Amino acid sequence: IMTLIQSAKLNGLDPYAYLSDVLKRLPTHKVPQIEELLPHRWKPEPR
Repeated sequence: IMTLIQSAKLNGLDPYAYLSDVLKRLPTHKVPQIEELLPHRWKPEPR
């Protein structure tokens, strides 16, 4: 978990927003597109 938090911080992201979004999306995200959830490529899901 600490690695994910630090990676988010290094990429200028709010760790809480990043992790909460990624953890919600992870169960239904397609495996070939999993790189979209990495901190350097992540974009928040539109509300």
